[in-house]
Amino acid sequence: MDDVLIVGAGPTGLVLALWLKKQGIRFRIIDKSAGPGETSRAMAVQARTLELYRQLDLADAVVAAGHRNPNINLWARGKRRAHVSFADAGTDVTPYPFVLVYPQDLHERLLAERLQVLGVEVERRTELVSFEDKGDHVVARLRTPDGGEQNHEARYLAGCDGARSPIRHALGIEFEGGTYKQIFYVADVALNGLEPADEVHIALDTSDFVAVLSYGGDRNRLIGTVKDERADRPETLTFEDVGHQAIEGLGIEVRKVHWFSTYRVHHRVTGSFRRGHVFLVGDAAHVHSPAGGQGMNTGILDAINLAWKLAMVVKGQAPDSLLDSYDLERRAFARKLVDTTDRLFTFVTADGSFADFVRTRIAPVVASAAYRIESVREFMFRMISQTTLSYQESPLSEGKAGSIEGGDRLPWARSAASDNYAPLADIGWQIHVYGAARSDLRSWCERRRVPLHTFAWRPEHKKAGLQKNALYLLRPDTWVALAEPQQSTATLDRYFSARGLAPGEVL
Repeated sequence: MDDVLIVGAGPTGLVLALWLKKQGIRFRIIDKSAGPGETSRAMAVQARTLELYRQLDLADAVVAAGHRNPNINLWARGKRRAHVSFADAGTDVTPYPFVLVYPQDLHERLLAERLQVLGVEVERRTELVSFEDKGDHVVARLRTPDGGEQNHEARYLAGCDGARSPIRHALGIEFEGGTYKQIFYVADVALNGLEPADEVHIALDTSDFVAVLSYGGDRNRLIGTVKDERADRPETLTFEDVGHQAIEGLGIEVRKVHWFSTYRVHHRVTGSFRRGHVFLVGDAAHVHSPAGGQGMNTGILDAINLAWKLAMVVKGQAPDSLLDSYDLERRAFARKLVDTTDRLFTFVTADGSFADFVRTRIAPVVASAAYRIESVREFMFRMISQTTLSYQESPLSEGKAGSIEGGDRLPWARSAASDNYAPLADIGWQIHVYGAARSDLRSWCERRRVPLHTFAWRPEHKKAGLQKNALYLLRPDTWVALAEPQQSTATLDRYFSARGLAPGEVL
């Protein structure tokens, strides 16, 4: 019997497989399609995703394959109204102060190849027909490539099977939300006249909207909306049919359309990310507008959140109740994200003369002025990059030291002497001390087999909100679990015993 059956080999399922493999968990990953996707809607890989990709030595490969877009240009009525520099805003926040444009189909292929190197093949043309939760494991009925069927047993089932998730439907879990009235279009094009050519451009007009993302050479992605009567016949639309007012406002000429597609967008969050031994992950659990390029990244972070918890439970280092925190942590974030992207998308696409005036005249001026304020620049970057994501309300989060609370992302604080993110390449519990570690803490870490990393106190640490000589216990997904100002080993013992956790040991 396998530990986990993963259904769906998009980025979410592949990342879950990679993280489970790194932790020594037995699994199968199946997908009913014949191969990876050939086209792509998701384009952006955010900084927080890249930070976590360091755990599998993936970050450098993804950055090298993608195209860095360090700036965003906001256009309205044919003029550039604002210029937002991520390089300036994120340079003290993350090693990755940019939006990486990397089409999902290419991203999937890279992840699948990395899984292949580790000796795991995605089982293509293999479909989940049905499943039954037996209380301590799941029995799944699979249809194999030859048309036959077989039963497969696994302790847990992970539904990474997309927005229409058959697994979610079979569980009968509600998927609350709605559908935007607009039709989205995406197009891969060759074009002339885009300046600067390696930056993101967003154009707002009275009746049109388009975003242009460059991903190297003469490859560009257009994302726009269709709002008028043409939206009633999306299946017959071509690129010539969609509004070109915003495109022309950018001063560009589309020379060739390599690929064009239309689709509707929903904004929904499922009522539960967990039901017994079955989990919903990625689009199966939440979908939202493409505003801000958050969707694929959110699914990837779902998978990483779930993977370390599954590994601890399977290895006997934690009770099954640890898995409930996956639902609590990720559903809360998904709801907040859907609300945020919904408000942003509604603003960008609102109809009416007053809405047009605010969107094309007022908003660009306000955005340009606000961005001159350093704190505003950093806040905007943190929101888009998902580096603000916190689990402070989680039962796994405790304490405060400096301005850092349990549940926060560990701040990046690189100096000439050290990079405090280097130890985070390991998937496992670890403790950081910025200053000097007490001898009893060192003994505790040796006894409990929890790595201890100390960093000579630097001004960069204080600037990042860390407290000198405090103890920061980090979860395997690198968020702060416990922030303890006094380096109390008694507090560490209470933290683990209260939750039934035993890192480095088997219960």
